[in-house]
Amino acid sequence: MDKDRVEGPVKEGVGKVQEGWGRVTDQPDTQAEGQEKQAEGKLQEGWGETKDAARNVVRDATDGDVEDGD
Repeated sequence: MDKDRVEGPVKEGVGKVQEGWGRVTDQPDTQAEGQEKQAEGKLQEGWGETKDAARNVVRDATDGDVEDGD
């Protein structure tokens, strides 16, 4: 499993907490930063899934002679 598939959801969770904190403390900038972090996390997770899928295609095409590049 690609590390981005793990780090992305973590970043998304941190963003949710940050957004909530910004809402509770009436800090629109903090809230917006949390939303941005959530979007980054989703993109990072998707990127990790894409890399895993590409790695699987190459591995299947070469009968498993490809190492993980993490």
